[in-house]
Amino acid sequence: MIFARHNSPYIRKNVSVKKMMLNVIIALVPVVLFAMIQNGWNGIYVILTSILVMLLVEFIAVGLMKWPAGMKFKELFTKEGFKKELEGFNINNITCPIISALIFSMLLPAATPVYVVIVGSIVGILFGKLIYGAYGNNIFNPAAVGFIFVKLCFSQQIDAALLNQTAALFPGLIENNVIAGGTPLGQMAGNLGNLAEALKHYSLLDLFLGNVPGAMGEVSTILILISWIYLIVSRAIDLRASLGMLLSFILMTLCVGIVLYVNNGTDVWTFTLYELMAGGLLFGMVFMITDPVTAPVTKFGNLLYGVIAGVIVALIRYIGAYPEGVAFAILLANMLAPTIDYFMRGKPNGYTWKQLLGLGIFVLVAALVLGFAVNAKLGAPAEAALNLALGLGGGF
Repeated sequence: MIFARHNSPYIRKNVSVKKMMLNVIIALVPVVLFAMIQNGWNGIYVILTSILVMLLVEFIAVGLMKWPAGMKFKELFTKEGFKKELEGFNINNITCPIISALIFSMLLPAATPVYVVIVGSIVGILFGKLIYGAYGNNIFNPAAVGFIFVKLCFSQQIDAALLNQTAALFPGLIENNVIAGGTPLGQMAGNLGNLAEALKHYSLLDLFLGNVPGAMGEVSTILILISWIYLIVSRAIDLRASLGMLLSFILMTLCVGIVLYVNNGTDVWTFTLYELMAGGLLFGMVFMITDPVTAPVTKFGNLLYGVIAGVIVALIRYIGAYPEGVAFAILLANMLAPTIDYFMRGKPNGYTWKQLLGLGIFVLVAALVLGFAVNAKLGAPAEAALNLALGLGGGF
């Protein structure tokens, strides 16, 4: 038997990596165009800056890693030397940084300061991918790495950009004195029972169409879903990871909705739809958790990987101190991907009823733990907790 060594992604379908990457770019086009139209130049310069910086860093780093043996630096400026240098590049050295740049820029609000975009782009592409040996070797999502870095280091600048964007696009929020929590998730932050008030400012239709403030790529549910369908039809992504993330988050959110129903009569389904369309859950589910390089290689591994990400998003969002947790959840899932592959080694590339049962029990237990944690956070009386335990707040 002959073993061939290749870098990820490990694709078990009749499609090339080049075609996959082009399809991802095509799928990003509706979301990116919407961001550019909605925000004008404030959105365009963020996108262009990220693309230019990531392409430049990719070119420099790969050029150094693929430097022809024995060639002197001055030879690079000759026709023959430049041609030799270009032999170390391929189309993936263009499409991959463009994808990372587009995703990173979509995680930011419009009017983010240029220096923040530059720093995040450099950190994302360099420490999220190139430091591991370029495409196919990285274990973290570059866009998530860049975003988390700037979110931790430049949170005031990003928050200020978001407030300015909100004030520019939705001046009515200033009149209603809700600008401090202007985004849909901001309206719910610290008060999960605030759904009725939040719906006064943002209806479910607003969330579906994108008539809300937020990170540029997260606001339009309909465009994200259209992109998801295109990626599925073009076979550019593994559906298991995104479905696992989506379904686990929905189950966790339903449990939180039941707790809110028991405590204050919040409509469970309206709350679930609001939370599903608010924030970056859907964008992360479509464009980030589906990255074939950082995901496990087996079918069940991909499903488990997505489920873990969805559970972590819910835990961060509902009982953490941070109103959104998609990028953090994806990086944590990235860390676990090699472990998942390790435990799946030697096993058939499919599903067993024991695996699916165990996965279902894991999500159910996580949902119940989250429900009781939210119940305690709300300071609910003992009777409400007992009703939740015995009947999960039945009757809705």
